[in-house]
Amino acid sequence: MRLVFAGTPEVAVPPLRALIASGHEVAAVVTRPDAPAGRGRRLVASPVAEVAEEHGIEVLKPVKAADPEFLARLAEIGPDCCPVVAYGAILRKAALDIPRLGWVNLHFSLLPAWRGAAPVQRAVLAGDEITGAMTFLIEEGLDTGPVFGHLTEPIRPDDTSGALLERLSHFGARLLVDTMNGLEVGGLTAVPQSEDGVSHAAKLTPDDARVDWTAPAMRVDRLCRACTPAPGPWTTFRGDRVKLAPVRLAAGGGPLAPGELKPSKTEVLVGTATHPVALTEVQPPGKKRMPAIDWFRGLRLDPGDRFL
Repeated sequence: MRLVFAGTPEVAVPPLRALIASGHEVAAVVTRPDAPAGRGRRLVASPVAEVAEEHGIEVLKPVKAADPEFLARLAEIGPDCCPVVAYGAILRKAALDIPRLGWVNLHFSLLPAWRGAAPVQRAVLAGDEITGAMTFLIEEGLDTGPVFGHLTEPIRPDDTSGALLERLSHFGARLLVDTMNGLEVGGLTAVPQSEDGVSHAAKLTPDDARVDWTAPAMRVDRLCRACTPAPGPWTTFRGDRVKLAPVRLAAGGGPLAPGELKPSKTEVLVGTATHPVALTEVQPPGKKRMPAIDWFRGLRLDPGDRFL
């Protein structure tokens, strides 16, 4: 089939590469415009755009997917189908009507659970034991379209959202190719989503990523893993923001007040509402990430010093 792929971040790269290798014709790629990055805030092309350029594939970067020039060019290309992975822009009817088989999204949850921008982060934060990926036909509603196929994947106790998303991206790439193959030969039927079990996955903000040490240890653990790598878990110490890595549920250490710090020879414990957690790495302001015990050894802990 003749495809136009829509995607932007690194997670969309494995599915794009799989489609390029599948024998389908990827005639063009749609991605978000170049964005500033790094200390110099230089404009940088998206990971998807870079892969497309490697393969000599036309790249379209509309500011909005409703831009008339973009819609005209998409109609000229004449795709049979537009597979989508984390494109990051709203698609309206004028765009949805152009490919004869529609736009097919690869979404990283078991719909109708976790519709929205951050399904993997929300699944980790909620303590879900199972997640997965689905391909579905995009409608104007938010992730409401009928489903073509799915796969399941366990969420491991130490999974960060980044690690889980990477696995789902690679497994989902095969699912997306299989869906394109099924649409090409015909007979693949989309099944309406259940009306039960709907949940929504709003994007996690930096404010959401602040650790609340008055929460139970399990909640602190899940928050840190859900916010890794982005937006990044953090806390404050002596009024400064300290970035954190995922913590580890501690086996002992005795009762500590929420945010209270206690070192041992090999680790630093922090109190929560239940039992302590062990820090793994921290990044104080203006410094590189370092083992938590090394950071603590450089402190003179005053009475009352704690994470807030």
